[in-house]
Amino acid sequence: MPAQASAPVAASALAVGSAAIATSPNAGHAAPATSVERGRYLARLGDCTACHTSPGGKPFAGGLPIDTGFGKIYTPNITSDRETGIGGWSKDDFYQAMHTGHDDEGKHLYPAFPYPWFTKVTREDNDALKDYFDSVAAVHQPNKPIDLNWWMRWRGSLAGWNLLWFDEGTFKSDPQRSAQWNRGAYLVEGLGHCGDCHTPKGYFGGAHRDDALSGGYTKGGHHNGWFAPSLRGGRRAGLGGWSEEDIALYLKTGANAHTAAAGPMAEVVTKSTRFFRDADLSAVAIYLKSLPTSREELPVQKMDAEMLTRGQGLFVDNCAACHMHDGGGIAHVFPRLMNSSSIQAHEPATVLRVVLDGAAVPGGPGQRSYIAMPAFGRKLDDKEVADVVSYIRNAWGNQASTVDAADVAKERKALAVSQD
Repeated sequence: MPAQASAPVAASALAVGSAAIATSPNAGHAAPATSVERGRYLARLGDCTACHTSPGGKPFAGGLPIDTGFGKIYTPNITSDRETGIGGWSKDDFYQAMHTGHDDEGKHLYPAFPYPWFTKVTREDNDALKDYFDSVAAVHQPNKPIDLNWWMRWRGSLAGWNLLWFDEGTFKSDPQRSAQWNRGAYLVEGLGHCGDCHTPKGYFGGAHRDDALSGGYTKGGHHNGWFAPSLRGGRRAGLGGWSEEDIALYLKTGANAHTAAAGPMAEVVTKSTRFFRDADLSAVAIYLKSLPTSREELPVQKMDAEMLTRGQGLFVDNCAACHMHDGGGIAHVFPRLMNSSSIQAHEPATVLRVVLDGAAVPGGPGQRSYIAMPAFGRKLDDKEVADVVSYIRNAWGNQASTVDAADVAKERKALAVSQD
């Protein structure tokens, strides 16, 4: 469900530079197996492996670059290694990092680590997570130094950032809501940190909480710059047209009758949400379906006739064989484009990237997906991509902003940089 404008926020990654002490306070005190297994499940709920495992690297050993817009931060080693990981951290140290955004020495962590969301996680769940990470095989891999602009390297400045954009506090249940709704809210607002990608952010990465879950940009590694659509109730650009069952199925499999996951969300499904228990999938769906529309869905200027004609021709030649001439697709095989909230998202970045670079539906456990959309970036030039994307965003009753060749060129360049 997954980063955004120049900001040092947006991916699940503890900030680097937090030194682990040499002697583990947990040595000789093995955690109960039940707590370790609970922590393993919680780590999947939080999608910890996505950021703390670099491509080709060992699990949780870190090293993934996070492009903040002010330079890069590399995710740290969170294995049980006592010198380069967090094996030397106590449970109090770990809770402090998750709850307040400070490392074991009391230093500020950069908000590339989503402690503004993790602060809501209960102490019991934090302790179980620490038990699990203490069981992870130790990997001796020193953390890479931060590579930020000089004025961002002074961690003391983060006190001001926290004052403006961080609300510390464990999740509080709403007694007026059901247990399922509260569980869903806890997962979405806390460990799942869905708002880290799906909430718009300002220049310095502070989340616009008044517009929570209304859509935002992703950050981190090869996922930099994708647009995460609204999870609120709008029918055109949100989940207003989805049922609770649609949401649960999408999170479990990466596809439903409306759409298929691509980019960062495909990875979230593969590494995280497909492992959710059915009760948790249902709880998340119940919570998301309760959210109202946050942005007024204003009319969009109609396409000019020439662009419409060009875009329609390109669609027929390149897209209609799978997505059908009416944009209806084939349920659970080729995504529907008609009345699609992903297609009509406020920002076209994700649609452009899928057309340019292709996409694959996430495979099931232990399987690779054989349903894939080819990349059209080499076949179509910038103007052609702009025409066909503008067409599908405005055909069959869809309404969204059009794009031009400059927009496509920008995304083509961003994709090339992220894949280096």
